[in-house]
Amino acid sequence: MRSGAGLRDLESALDEEQRAVVFAPPGRTLVIAGAGSGKTRALTFRVARLLAAGVPPDGILLATFTNRAAREMLGRVEELSGVDGRAMWAGTFHHVANRVLRTYGGRIGLDPRYGLLDRDDARELLARCADDEGGRRVRGMPAPGLLQGVLSLATATSLPLDGALALHSPRFRDAAKAIGRIADRFQRRKAEMGLCDFDDLLVLWKLLLVECDDVRRELAERFRHVLVDEFQDASRLQVELMERSAEAGDLMAVGDDAQSIYRFRGAELDLLLDFPRRHPGARLLKLQSNYRSTPEIVALANRSIAHNRRRHEKVLRATRAAGELPSLVVLADARQQAEFVAARVEELVQGGRHLGELAVLYRSHAHSLELQVELTRRRVPYRVRSGPRFFEQAHIKDATAFLRVVANPRDELAWSRVLRLFPGIGPAAASTILLAIARDGLAALADPALVRTLPRGARPPLGRLCRLLDSLDGPGPGDLLRQVIAGHYREHAASVFDNANARLDDLAQLALYADRYPTTERLLTDLALVASVRADHGGDLPVPPHPPKPGEPPSEAVLPDGDAAPGERLTLTTIHQAKGLEWSVVFLLQLSDGHFPPAVTRHGSPEEEEERRLFHVAVTRARDLLHLCQPEFAEHAGTRTRLLPSRFLAELAAAPPYQRWQVTR
Repeated sequence: MRSGAGLRDLESALDEEQRAVVFAPPGRTLVIAGAGSGKTRALTFRVARLLAAGVPPDGILLATFTNRAAREMLGRVEELSGVDGRAMWAGTFHHVANRVLRTYGGRIGLDPRYGLLDRDDARELLARCADDEGGRRVRGMPAPGLLQGVLSLATATSLPLDGALALHSPRFRDAAKAIGRIADRFQRRKAEMGLCDFDDLLVLWKLLLVECDDVRRELAERFRHVLVDEFQDASRLQVELMERSAEAGDLMAVGDDAQSIYRFRGAELDLLLDFPRRHPGARLLKLQSNYRSTPEIVALANRSIAHNRRRHEKVLRATRAAGELPSLVVLADARQQAEFVAARVEELVQGGRHLGELAVLYRSHAHSLELQVELTRRRVPYRVRSGPRFFEQAHIKDATAFLRVVANPRDELAWSRVLRLFPGIGPAAASTILLAIARDGLAALADPALVRTLPRGARPPLGRLCRLLDSLDGPGPGDLLRQVIAGHYREHAASVFDNANARLDDLAQLALYADRYPTTERLLTDLALVASVRADHGGDLPVPPHPPKPGEPPSEAVLPDGDAAPGERLTLTTIHQAKGLEWSVVFLLQLSDGHFPPAVTRHGSPEEEEERRLFHVAVTRARDLLHLCQPEFAEHAGTRTRLLPSRFLAELAAAPPYQRWQVTR
């Protein structure tokens, strides 16, 4: 420890529950760490305590889920202990695996100088293997990016390919044999070139432990203390690696079943819930003191998550003074929801809050579309943390490219994008088609002379494109988009994107937005202006044409450039991306059944429990103020439909832990 520091200093900085974690004796320990309970603090202090007790740094293995988390923990450990943390085996599972394999990989025939493929390079090599195996011509074959995700999920879950497809991607089962051949070729090509991808690192680490008893014993003797952060997010393979590594020493798994929201990445909640069964006599500790949120927010979070059956019993206790009740804001529709959030943000900023303290969370990226429009109109600076801005996303650009070629058949860039969406039309065929269109316009597509010049494989997809374009006759841009989705893009998305349903939701929301425009040309003209909107002004969408309400003054920028601190913006993010973060004020959008949770979520199902955990994560991101937004109606093609409140709100209605705000126009 640093001069003047000692174990008593560690004890005085911790609460009773944290001290139990830091000073737990060796053995198997599961720590259930609630939101805002000082989990990171307890972990770093435990490592510092071990070092103070004489444990050598390289005798500690600390597995985290991000490199950033590892850096922050190591920095804090060095600050507390004065010991150089670089000697510890600390970092992500892949980081630790790489270090193990560089040291011991030769024992399983791995050249320790192997090259490491990043995700993009691995996808490119996988695409070449698919071409070599003729996989692209197999009906139902996923695109390379999605195929990469399928293979990664099989690795994470320790399932054979057939089993992984049946469980997680049943729509690709008909292509299972072809996928297997591509996967085998992919492995051979990497081995021939002396390359590994991230999945290989974990698989080879396990192979080393299974096949080399002496290495397994040496590592087990080295790692006398194994600590795993965010255990609820671990895959079966990752958990197996940690448990094998700790077979001769101390294992501490720290996580929260109430925040298990990554099943789609291969995380398995049962791995945390069943920890005591796998390790008879394991110690169970709980961190239940919440230092983040007001008692009112904590009470709402407790009430909600108590409806989950599959969980460790835990009740968060707030340590802060009483604050304001969360508000359930009942609104007419998504447009009024956007107006409320934007106006409330302006009010909070004018009252002294900083934009950086505020965040808007949502279940699906599509839920933010109306809000992005409104923030743009009011010139409120914002950033979309959950990915690219709405119109920078591939599926949005793809769909609008069809509108562009209909409106302007000479738009070569849009044609290039459209042609790429039809497998079988390769670069050479696309070049021939583009030259014909430039010469003869749309009529060229149906010219038998053009068809005869194309490779045979390009002719059927060109025919499908022609039939789709002939069918586009909607009266407005929203209808055209729906026809594009139904006629081609739905099938395309399913073969390319692992989150196809979410992207189709985005497109459905875009079509509703496009309904406000009288012509396709008017919509496209406004969208072309998006790129000129400065990020500091926020906004990603233009404002559709509509006259002001009677007596309404022209819109003005309530937050001009000078009113926001440089670089300060409102955060917009999906809940999945928000995990681990916190803000003073949180708005949670679209709390209507069918939106959150999604319509396909069956009552009482494991999927519903995961959605409720997602709601719990969202609620516990807020420190001071929480606004729960519930639109009552949705519009679709001119029809207004009543929405029921989210079942997660209905469960709380008997004795609501919130105040109700009814917003009227």
